[in-house]
Amino acid sequence: MTDDVGVITGDLTVATTALPGGWARVDVQYTGAEEWYTLTGSPAPVPPGGLAALHDQVLARIREGGAAEVPR
Repeated sequence: MTDDVGVITGDLTVATTALPGGWARVDVQYTGAEEWYTLTGSPAPVPPGGLAALHDQVLARIREGGAAEVPR
């Protein structure tokens, strides 16, 4: 689920970017496209496991489907 265009499906690229203050932004795009979309729930706090842990959680949710959002 994105804030910009709603649900997107297919081959996606996910970018998880650290922000100041222990937060992270999560963006998705159709692989090979130029446009990026903000995943709903972003920005989100970085969990104790760090940015990689958040990225892994996001990927797991996206793979599950069902209008995935950033975990809180």
